[in-house]
Amino acid sequence: MYRDEVYRDTIVVKDENGFEKQFSVEALFDMKENTYALLRSDEDENETFVMQVENTKNGQYLVNVSDPSERNMVLDAYEIAVEANPAE
Repeated sequence: MYRDEVYRDTIVVKDENGFEKQFSVEALFDMKENTYALLRSDEDENETFVMQVENTKNGQYLVNVSDPSERNMVLDAYEIAVEANPAE
């Protein structure tokens, strides 16, 4: 691993057509009693998704955050957190 590289957990997600895509988990955080994941496509750096983590008795699932105001609120909170605690 190069010095500038950062190890990220990765997950594979099936899209609505059944195609698998690999994403890096950029962040996991709690906000307003929910847990969110910020996922970045390994194929296209500009493709980023905000997902809500749902816990069930059968495991954890990612659910798309489709409400633009909720998505923006989560992204704003993430940006504030990163600015307050910049990476070294």
